[in-house]
Amino acid sequence: MDKKANLSGSFKANTEPKKFSKNPIKGTKFTLAISSAKGGVGKSTFAMNLALSLKSIGSKVGILDADIYGPSLPKMMSINEKPKSEDGKSLTPINQYGIQCISIGFLVNEETPMIWRGPMVTSAIKTFTQKVLWNDLDFIIVDMPPGTGDTQLTFAQEIKVDGAIIVSTPQEVALADVKRGINMFDKLKVPILGLVDNMSFFQADDGKNYNIFGEGGVEKLAVDYKKKFLGKIPIDIDLRIAADNGKPLVEKDPDHKISKIFIDIAKQIKQSCL
Repeated sequence: MDKKANLSGSFKANTEPKKFSKNPIKGTKFTLAISSAKGGVGKSTFAMNLALSLKSIGSKVGILDADIYGPSLPKMMSINEKPKSEDGKSLTPINQYGIQCISIGFLVNEETPMIWRGPMVTSAIKTFTQKVLWNDLDFIIVDMPPGTGDTQLTFAQEIKVDGAIIVSTPQEVALADVKRGINMFDKLKVPILGLVDNMSFFQADDGKNYNIFGEGGVEKLAVDYKKKFLGKIPIDIDLRIAADNGKPLVEKDPDHKISKIFIDIAKQIKQSCL
């Protein structure tokens, strides 16, 4: 008798979320998950600049880099030290540019691959949410990994997330993953505060806009799913250089035209959380 599972017939995935007791992150008021569902759309760059934008309008902010396999925070925030532990059990976040920061990248060498199975990732996430001494934060920005896997489920089911912001390019391939991300957060009862159209267009020296990844897809998706559209962020070389140099654009040049877009989005987010 063939005991192999008949994946096309009898196998049925259980997509119903289990009920968990959700715990807030101590030392914080609002937990905001920055999600992209698809990788390579500029989510981490957005997360860092949003954190600094919220700081610039008077909020106390922290960043939790939840991308265990590909942490970006150490490079983008120019942090090359390990967090301290006074009692051997908890970690003190590293303060950079007035932002409290924690990342798995602080604890391992930059070139060390994290060859971990799901339970180890979940354990690391729980350490960052339960054993980090976040100090009186208004907002903690969680830079989520791409996809809809273990990290997303840990946050959605066990940790009180006050809102999610979904970042995407207007490319159709990316939008297909955004739909999955929206459905995941809706199913898990996590409020979606809005969608952001990143790398929306490129403005050439002649002032003409070029829609390299398509046009209007994210905004249309926001309308279709009845979600708020937070704005468009164009492709800009200054934004990329600032991230690569470890000083995000909002911190380096708050009056830059791109910085002003981030700050406007931060004001919308802050208003929605009041």
